[in-house]
Amino acid sequence: MNQAGDVGMLAYVDQPDPVPARGMVLVQIAVAGVNFMDIGVRQGMAWNEVPNPKILGVEGAGRVLAVGEGVDGVEIGQRVAWVYAPGSYAQKIVIPAASLVPIPDGIDDRTAASVMMQGLTASHFATDFYPIRPGEIAFVHAAAGGLGLLLTQIIKLRGGQVIGRVSSAGKEAVARAAGADHVIVDTDGKFVEQARQLSGGEGVHVVFDGSGPGTFQGSLDVLRRSGTFCWYGPVLGGPGPIDIMSLPRSIKLGYAVFSDHIYTPDLLRARCARLFGWIAEGQLKVHVGGIYALADAAKAHVDMASRATTGKLLLVP
Repeated sequence: MNQAGDVGMLAYVDQPDPVPARGMVLVQIAVAGVNFMDIGVRQGMAWNEVPNPKILGVEGAGRVLAVGEGVDGVEIGQRVAWVYAPGSYAQKIVIPAASLVPIPDGIDDRTAASVMMQGLTASHFATDFYPIRPGEIAFVHAAAGGLGLLLTQIIKLRGGQVIGRVSSAGKEAVARAAGADHVIVDTDGKFVEQARQLSGGEGVHVVFDGSGPGTFQGSLDVLRRSGTFCWYGPVLGGPGPIDIMSLPRSIKLGYAVFSDHIYTPDLLRARCARLFGWIAEGQLKVHVGGIYALADAAKAHVDMASRATTGKLLLVP
């Protein structure tokens, strides 16, 4: 990326191969994940302290090519994945050894890359930030997106019910295939009445909203007494100042950040192992909505921003 702006700021260029320093690992990238945060970085909403030009992307999977001094437990040729390593839109990358997780033999690279950012985020939401209990009702915005599909499945794994919101009728079947009990098609933020009816008139126990300020009030209104509002996703902006004394029905409001789910290397490996285990057991399925050549990263950004895609978008060098 040459400077902040639209997709025209992205360029596919040659650079020298990186060299791993002490504690670092050189990885040949097999696949990189595309996330909304990448769009935010491109637009100048983050990483402003990093000088241009800079390489976008933070997530991926690949194979170890070389290890620096002081690295233990990582071997050349090993397949690994990562959730946050800036510069992942590339063919090769140097990553701290502590940021890598081994990929089990039964999990392919594309699946592994697809569940790092969004899978760990969904895991945080439904098992940590708000541990879903059997019978509880959750409202999931963008239920046909990569995060929404994984979140829906984890909620169902824990015995919860899901009311999903999607932006078009064409996405309804995708959300239902992930296990959503009910799906509301809505683009205008007019989902509250239907959601409250589907929850027996009381409202839902928890709402997961990363859709930006346009749905904030509706998400407040859809909650039952003492319900929980999980707000996430900084790219679309926040709701502005909040008068805490105006919050209704004794609800609880919080901003969930996935890094709080994996704040040590041991937790990172344990949470990833659980995700991989669910996948191996057939309990968690990954929906890849688009695979692009690395040189076509701009097209992936355009498609993601259009909200026309479903599931996870990937780049293949």
